[in-house]
This record gives sequence, C-alpha cells and structure tokens, in this order.
Amino acid sequence: MGENLNSSGSVQDSKAAYVLSNVAEVVERILTFVPTKSLLQIASVCRLWRNCARRVLRTQQDLGWVSACGPCSSGVHALFSALSEDVKNVFLLPKTVLALVDSETFNGQGLCHRHSAKRSRHSTDPVEDISLLFPKGCDIMGISSPGIVLTPHSSRCAPPMEYQEGEAGFAIMFPNIDGVQVKPFHFCKKTISVTAMKEAGLIDNPELRVVLLFFYEAYKSGGARFLNQILGPLAETKALIAGGLVESVFSPPKHCCSQGAYGVVGLTLSGSKVQGASVLLDQDVSTPQSAEVTIRRLKAAKIPEKNTIGLMFACLGRGQNYYNNQSNVEADAFRKVFPSTPLFGLFGNGEIGCDRIIKDDYTLCDTDSDGLQHEYTTVMTLVHVG
Repeated sequence: MGENLNSSGSVQDSKAAYVLSNVAEVVERILTFVPTKSLLQIASVCRLWRNCARRVLRTQQDLGWVSACGPCSSGVHALFSALSEDVKNVFLLPKTVLALVDSETFNGQGLCHRHSAKRSRHSTDPVEDISLLFPKGCDIMGISSPGIVLTPHSSRCAPPMEYQEGEAGFAIMFPNIDGVQVKPFHFCKKTISVTAMKEAGLIDNPELRVVLLFFYEAYKSGGARFLNQILGPLAETKALIAGGLVESVFSPPKHCCSQGAYGVVGLTLSGSKVQGASVLLDQDVSTPQSAEVTIRRLKAAKIPEKNTIGLMFACLGRGQNYYNNQSNVEADAFRKVFPSTPLFGLFGNGEIGCDRIIKDDYTLCDTDSDGLQHEYTTVMTLVHVG
C-alpha cells in the first residue's frame, strides 16, 4: 500500500515538473502572483521561465507606493524602514521613484552613501541611502518638506492623512508604462539652460502633459528670478503645472552646486495616455464644505480611476489651524469626492499651480508665471498615467 502511494506521488511530481518546464501558459499564470523582486530571481532558472518572467514584467504597468508614519525603532526614518521591508513585495519594476519625507525628523546628513561599502542591495536591514533600496538604473527623487500627506499603502481605499507634525513619508513608484514617458530633472543656477530644459522635455515638447516641480532654498537671493526662469516657459504650454517650495532635496546628490544653493527638481510626464487636472483652493476656501465644493470641480476632467493618483500641495499655514482646529479637512474632502484614488502631497512654503484640466488638447484656463505662484492656498491635482 505504501509503495503504491509513493508511486502515485512520484507520478504527480513528474507531471508537475513537466508542466512547469514546458507549458508556458501555466508558468506565466503562476508568475503573475509572484512579487517582482522574486520574479527577477526566478528568471534565471531556465529559458522558459525567463521568457515568461519578461512577459509578466511587461504587464506590470500600475503605479505603486509605500508609505509610513510614526517613529521607527531602527533609528532611521520610518519611510526607509518601510521601504526596506516592502519594496521586495511590490508587483512592479520601479523605473522612477518620487519620495517625500518630513523635514522635522529626517536627517539628510545620513545620506552620504556611508552604508554602501558594508551593505548590499539585497539586504533587508533598514538603511538611510534610498538608492540602495531600488534596482540599479532607477531614477530616484528624494525631497523633504515641513509636512506630508499620504495614503497608507495597506489599501487604495484607506483614508489619506495630513501630517503637519511628526514622522511621515511616502514613495511613489512609476514602472515603464506604454505610451507614457516620465523624465526626472534637476537644475540649479549653474546647470539651467534652454538646452537642458529641452532635454528634460520642459519646452518644445508637444507631448508634454504634466510637470511636477519642487523648488528648494527658493528664499535665497536670486531664487525668485530662478523660479520665474523655469515657470515662464511652462506657463505658455498647455501642460498641467503643479508643485511647491520645499525644504531640501536629498536625491539625486547635488554635485553641481554649493551647499545651501537654490535649485529645482521635478518630473515631466509626456505621452497621449497622460491626463491631468488641478484646482486651486484659495484663501477664501476656509470650511470643509467649500473645500469639498472646490475639489468636486475636478470631476469635470472625467479622469479614469485606474492608475490615477491625487497630489496635494498645501501651504504650511493651512491645515488644522486654517480650519478652526479641524484636522485633515482637505484630505477628507478629497476622499469624499474620490474614494478610490490614493492621495499624496506636502505642506510647504509656497504652492505652484492653478485651475487647469489637460485632456484631449483642452485647457480649462491659461495663466502666466505669476499666476502659478501662491501663498496660503492648496493646489489639488489628479494625475493619470494610462
């Protein structure tokens, strides 16, 4: 009896081995349930598995994110601790990463690649060098700002939270997406030029749809002129412009300019599949009801829910104090209007944006560079990437 059972088990194992070695459809279906980091390792098993893994990777075109809040016992920022644990479980191969952390608790001096000599990319120990957490060749933009807005990464439907104090951060991961080109850029007064802006896709780019901008040290002498040098050409385009004035940038390294110099980092999103919309919550919007009414105007863009994120760029002077000690007002209003869309953003020292919808060559409003700069406002944005 025992021999028959062993024989039956051997036959079943033999059939399974044959299927997994020869039937691509079955292997490919199984691999869709495997996180990307493990998928890359599996690809080295044999030619069939490598080809199946490549096909699966090409289908992983949804945005992903990791977020975290609260103090971390490991001694590094909570976001870096969460990334160390969770990046290996995502179902996409990050090509571009936008990471924001609060400037109150984040110590940017820790990002000097001091871990590189004694830690590999495959380690899961918490680390402050964000470049070690992602594949080689991944473009990483790391920014710190006085406050953070994030959606917990446990669920797309989890309520977004505003953190004007305390430890918080998020990382949005963009994979390669058909019909979408995401380009990072970084300029200071030494590197800004028409040629550099063309290479970044900021000007002479008919496919440009969305520009996300983050200016640092903008209050320094010459910073306002530099800001207008960037925003002037962009105000003449039909692209959606949104962003804010932040505390500092910790990735990419700023080799081109001296410590404390002003500059800008950002992303250009180009391609026919990219859609964007933004509304401005100005100083007159000071109640939960008026915030919801203003945000509801984003519905006019009719942007699909899939592969869409909300981005909130708010003045540090808004938030709880602005709404008579009511917390999370604008994030709650966004969730009420867009319950299935994750929201991320920052509280900063100035806001960039306006009322604008970009879809099928249609623009809700035109503006000049001065009209893109605000104080005591919130720019609420939707970005769809196909």
